[in-house]
Amino acid sequence: MVYYDVQPLSELIKAFYAQHKGPGYVDELKVIQSWSKVVGPFIASHTIDLSIRNKILFARIDSDALRNELGYSKSLLLKNLNEMVGKEVISEIVLS
Repeated sequence: MVYYDVQPLSELIKAFYAQHKGPGYVDELKVIQSWSKVVGPFIASHTIDLSIRNKILFARIDSDALRNELGYSKSLLLKNLNEMVGKEVISEIVLS
């Protein structure tokens, strides 16, 4: 009889990304996917691009006024995004 090391698919996917993209890649994806939940549909619709590099979330916003208003809430956004993942994934937010 042959026994196989059976693992859940989710664990295999996490292991794949950890090996090929880095250990925090799945958590970074969770932060990016949580953006619209944290900021709401209006701000999410004005977000052009999101990316994370070196624990810094870069968010491109298409409205100068909205970008300015979000600048006042960066610490709250940072806290809420990290809470969605359950650990500190990002340490700073840069709005452009």
